[in-house]
Amino acid sequence: MKIAVGCDHRGYEAKELIKSILQRNGHEVLDFGANESKSCDYPDFGIPTAKSVASHESDLGILICGSGIGMSITANKIKGIRAALCHDELTAQMSRQHNDANILCLPAMLINDPLISRIVETWLNTEFEHGRHERRVQKMMEAENVEI
Repeated sequence: MKIAVGCDHRGYEAKELIKSILQRNGHEVLDFGANESKSCDYPDFGIPTAKSVASHESDLGILICGSGIGMSITANKIKGIRAALCHDELTAQMSRQHNDANILCLPAMLINDPLISRIVETWLNTEFEHGRHERRVQKMMEAENVEI
């Protein structure tokens, strides 16, 4: 699977850990930065990562910032994206199983490396359940076309 990753300065170390996990599991990684822990703006990396997923250049994406909130909001501005901010294995599982999340957002300041590893592994190994959830995801995605 091809997985896009992106982060800001707060998520740099976690992104490097995640890249190693992904590569160890045989995934191809597209790294959209940041490439250092120097202060930067998360949209500069979240937008290209989300565009890669929305355009199907990548199968899935993972975004990391300090709280995960900024990356989550940014990614969800891109049509076709269902980014989920996850703090544990259960939220990671449910985001894939029930919401067909195509981007995982993580809060680097709030979780440690072992938990990051478990969340990423859970998220990647959980399939969308379809069934009644498919109808709900379709309704959610139709909201992108609502005019104000």
